[in-house]
Amino acid sequence: MFRLGLLSILLLAPTFAQEDDNSLPASNTLPTTGTSSTSILHLGGDVVPTGPGVSYLSISSTRTLNTSGEIPLLASTTVGNNGSSIVAAATTSGSSTSSIAVTLLQGSRETDPAANNTAIGNNTSSRTSSSAQPTNTQPCNNYPEFCNRKYSNITEVAAHNSPFVAPNNAAANQALNVFDQLNDGVRMLTGQTHLVNGTMYFCHTTCDLLNSGTAEDYFRDIVRWVRRHPYDVVTLLIGNGDLIKIHEYIDPLEKSGINRYAFVPPKMPMRIDDWPTLSEMILMQKRIVIWMDYNADQLTVPYVMDEFSQMWETPFSPTNRSFPCTQERPPDLSREDAVQRLYLANHNLNTQITLAGFSLLVATVSLLNETNSVSGYGSLGLMADECSGACPKVHQSESESGSEHF
Repeated sequence: MFRLGLLSILLLAPTFAQEDDNSLPASNTLPTTGTSSTSILHLGGDVVPTGPGVSYLSISSTRTLNTSGEIPLLASTTVGNNGSSIVAAATTSGSSTSSIAVTLLQGSRETDPAANNTAIGNNTSSRTSSSAQPTNTQPCNNYPEFCNRKYSNITEVAAHNSPFVAPNNAAANQALNVFDQLNDGVRMLTGQTHLVNGTMYFCHTTCDLLNSGTAEDYFRDIVRWVRRHPYDVVTLLIGNGDLIKIHEYIDPLEKSGINRYAFVPPKMPMRIDDWPTLSEMILMQKRIVIWMDYNADQLTVPYVMDEFSQMWETPFSPTNRSFPCTQERPPDLSREDAVQRLYLANHNLNTQITLAGFSLLVATVSLLNETNSVSGYGSLGLMADECSGACPKVHQSESESGSEHF
C-alpha cells in the first residue's frame, strides 16, 4: 500500500455524464463575517484560468509530427501464465528493417527465495557494463500483466501539485517529496509553473505564496528516479501558470535531461487506440509522457503534448464531496470526441472560505481519509465506480499524509 491524500483520476473512453452538478455542499463552503466575495486567494486549491490568454486547441485533422532518429517497433510479444512478457524489438530506418538485441521483461507477483539461480526480476540478453542494477524487480510499473497493455488502458495514481511540499504552509498539497511519491506507487505528477526573472519555478499560484524551487531541479529529480527504475513509465502534467510560450520551457527540459526520456508521439492528436504498450515505451526508453495544459506547441516541441486537444477533465479544484463525473475542460466538447480521449477526473477536495471580501480556497486536509478511501461517500473508489465506462487512467493525490489507503 502507499499513502495518499486528495486525488484526481485520468480516465479513458468514459461513460460521458450528461448532468451538470456544480453545487457546493454546505460542509465545504464556510462563509464568515464580511462583505460579498470580490476576489479569490487560493491556498491549496486552484481555479480554471480565464481571459484572453486562455485558448483550447481544436484539431480537425491528424498531423504527423517530426520524430528524428530510429523508432524501435514492437515485433512480437509473448505473455506467459505468470504475467511475464518476452518482447522482441526491431528498428526501422527508411525501408530497411534490422534486428536488435531481444529484451526480456520478466516478473511475477511472488518470488521464490529458493530459486537462487532463476532470474525473477528484469533482465536483458547481454550485459554491457557493471553499473548498478535497477531497484525494482517487476517490470511495467510493478505489474507484469501491464506490459502488453496500451498506455491509454492503464489506471495510474497521480500526485496533485507534486512539488508543493512545505510544512506549516496552507498552500502545500503534499507531505512527501517526489521520490517518496514515486516509491509509493504514484505514476503521474502535476504542478504549476511560473517564470520569475527568466527562471522557471514550481510555485503555487504565486512564488510569494509557495516556491518549491526551479523547474530544472524538479525535472532532474524525476530523471534520477526514472534512471533507477528502467522498467517504469511516468507521466508529468505541467501547469503553465503564466500562459507563456513553449520556448520558455526548453532550457529546463533540456538541462535536466528529462527530454531524453520523453515519449514523442508520432502524430497529434493521439486517440485511445493510438498509444503504444508499456513494453514498447520501455524498449524505446521513452518512459516519461509530458503534458502541458495551456500553450503547448507540438510542432515546435513534439514531446510536450497539448492536454486539452487529447484529454478532458472533470471539474477543477472540486468542493463538491460527491465528485460528479461531468466534463469541464475543454468546454463544448462533443460526446463523440470525448470517448476517443483520455480523461482526468479531479478527486482533490477543497474548502471555500469567505472572509472580509475575500474567498479562500484551501485543501480539505481534515477529510483525507475519506477522500482517499476505497469505498464510502466522497471516496476515490466510489468515484471510480461511478465514472465507469472504461478503466481509470490516473488517480491524482493531494498530500501523502501517512494514511494507508488505496
